[in-house]
Amino acid sequence: EAVAADWMLEFACYCLCRHFGERCATEFRRWGDVAQALINGLSKIPTHQKKMVYLCQLLIRIAKGKNLECHFENAQRISPLESALSFWTLLEREEIKLEKLHEDIRRLIQIQIVAVHMENGYFNEAAEVLERLFTDSESDKPLRVKLATIIRSKDPYVPLLQNFSYNLLISKIKSYIELFMKENETNFLIQAATKQVESKGLGATALQNKTVNVNENDERNLEPEQRFVLSIILLREMLGQKLTTSTFSIFKFWLFYGCLNNLQNVEKHGDALACGRRRQRWTYKEDLELKSGIREFGVGNWTKILVHGDFNNRTSVMLKDRWRTL
Repeated sequence: EAVAADWMLEFACYCLCRHFGERCATEFRRWGDVAQALINGLSKIPTHQKKMVYLCQLLIRIAKGKNLECHFENAQRISPLESALSFWTLLEREEIKLEKLHEDIRRLIQIQIVAVHMENGYFNEAAEVLERLFTDSESDKPLRVKLATIIRSKDPYVPLLQNFSYNLLISKIKSYIELFMKENETNFLIQAATKQVESKGLGATALQNKTVNVNENDERNLEPEQRFVLSIILLREMLGQKLTTSTFSIFKFWLFYGCLNNLQNVEKHGDALACGRRRQRWTYKEDLELKSGIREFGVGNWTKILVHGDFNNRTSVMLKDRWRTL
């Protein structure tokens, strides 16, 4: 159950990050609920999961940042963005600072806390917020003075608030997410299962007759189908007969979601994939789509390129082969 909880939280966090970046509100809310439920179930946040938990909490609050009727803290005067700022502070403590990006995000959150109150006509509350944000009179003194002047003017459309807008905050958070996902690109289930299997001397048996061979250096290169099969193999060896009905149901549910993107691709491109693929020539338009995807996402990110591009019944493997040909 501990392994399942770890894996599910990692998966929920990555889904949350992806849907935040894609501005898919419905899916973001759904995965926000999943992540929050998993976090609420933790009696104590494990050290290795702190960044993940803090990031989930940050994104959930940023998404609700303009809704002052929404409260995450017991004190109703604390706005969603103030709550987000506290989690941003915790995140900063957990990593080596990316000085410029961290500073930009912190400043943007501070400015937007004031801006959102002013946009809603809560000028007195904006002044109170300013006092809470800068308890040390010497910290960020120039910014504090500027914001105090803006609050007194009661004009929410001054250049400072427009230049450091909410959209810019979202953009900076997206940049941070991209860095986070690159630095933490792992598959928790495969890693945890591999260690457990090897510790019991089952590694060779589990994979001896399989075409998939994996180690920590090449596991990222596995195709989604291979990763999925390997997860099941290792999970079976790791847990043996210890699976309870409820735990097995949880694993089946999350293993299903591990292949969700592939299933969505089948649905998106019709029944051709299910009925067998006929070899078809690549069109000039598809080549342009592939090149455009490479420019945007980089070589190797075939699933992302496939999802965001307009291809005719292609798979990520087909994209990789075509790029090699080109």
